[in-house]
Amino acid sequence: MRKLGLIPKRRRRFRITTDSKHGFETYPDLLGRNFTVEQPNQVWVSDITYIWTDEGWLFLASVINLYSRKVVGWSMSKTLKATIAVDALKMAIAARRPSPGLIHHSDRGVQYACGKYQDVIKQAKMLPSMSRKGDCWDNSVAESFFSTLKKELVYHTRFETRDQARREIFEFVECFYNRRRMHSYLGYMSPHDFEEKCVAKAT
Repeated sequence: MRKLGLIPKRRRRFRITTDSKHGFETYPDLLGRNFTVEQPNQVWVSDITYIWTDEGWLFLASVINLYSRKVVGWSMSKTLKATIAVDALKMAIAARRPSPGLIHHSDRGVQYACGKYQDVIKQAKMLPSMSRKGDCWDNSVAESFFSTLKKELVYHTRFETRDQARREIFEFVECFYNRRRMHSYLGYMSPHDFEEKCVAKAT
């Protein structure tokens, strides 16, 4: 294989991030896979993924504005405690200050169903929505962002430390994905430019 220049595919390390076996209340799916919205901050979708480093796993929680596909909140941690999801949501709320009635959609994982997370949703007067059990397509926009992150950064990079991963993921999300990466869904505009266009129309 070396003589022929062949490189074997390596099996990706896998880690389950969704633990839906818990005693917390779950909520009905308010989206029904309708991922088209007319204004910013009407619907947010949230999820958690994992990134391997030489020091071990690093987990990333994100909150995405469904209108523009912009990542409006994120948090990274070496554990899957609920604080990773709570911190991402609080970041999004502080940055966007959404009006009451925003739909917040996630899976049924314990991080999203637990009291700490739902308390933040209630305080912000959001409407909780959750995917059906075991159906990743109900949250496919969040899954699509993670797929892009991994194909365009993670799978091509060896992260020697969690700090290196944090720095490079931050740069990817804030400097590239949100501001420069074109999305076919947005008419080949970046999330930032798409939102700017929306603001210009409203004024």
